Amino acid sequence: MAKKGKLIGIGVGPGDTELLTLKAAKVLETVPVVFSPKSSKEKESIALSIVRPVLEKRKDYKRLMLVEPIFPMIEDKKELEKVWTSASEMIAQYLDSGRDVAFITLGDSSIFSTYSYVQKKLIGRYEIETIPGITSFTACAAARNEALVEQNDILTIVPKIDDRLEEVLDYSDSIVLMKASRNTSKLENTIEEKNRPKEIYSVENCTRENEKIIEGFSNEKPYLTTTIIKFGDD
Repeated sequence: MAKKGKLIGIGVGPGDTELLTLKAAKVLETVPVVFSPKSSKEKESIALSIVRPVLEKRKDYKRLMLVEPIFPMIEDKKELEKVWTSASEMIAQYLDSGRDVAFITLGDSSIFSTYSYVQKKLIGRYEIETIPGITSFTACAAARNEALVEQNDILTIVPKIDDRLEEVLDYSDSIVLMKASRNTSKLENTIEEKNRPKEIYSVENCTRENEKIIEGFSNEKPYLTTTIIKFGDD
């Protein structure tokens, strides 16, 4: 029986190609198949734009199999399940042919990553390796030249605020709003009115050429916006 390929999930970091890990770059220089999900046919994957300079240096670049499945930005769980199943089956076909597949994903491969859904569907059937990447929020703290947490601080990472907001505000020392483009004025007012000393800043397009650090919440809210709230001592 022919040997099956390996699935390699790669976190490609927040935006700057130079922030790829050495291990990620090494895999991308040789892997025969790269899966690069994107939200629609019209848009290029941001993750792909990050790794493209590495891929284009390959002598066999023209023979590289680049697969770009559509992962729509929807919240319908049944529809998403179909998307994940379809992508997993597509990856399985390449793996069954003996080819390794790299699945690239923004930031870190284990934090709110599309990779995790196909990883769960294929684990146990194939060899899987996961390569971590630099997260958006650690890159934001670095861009600000400021610690994210210190000593016994509690860091809370929030993709979307719900009715747990009050508990998050009461028991966290630092809060990362990962998808700040979803922020509503009501949410922002609730945070600003919280009776605790606080520092709020947002970073748009962190580590990219158009990076911008903003005091408070972002008004423009481009897709790659992260907001960090740091509470001080009461």
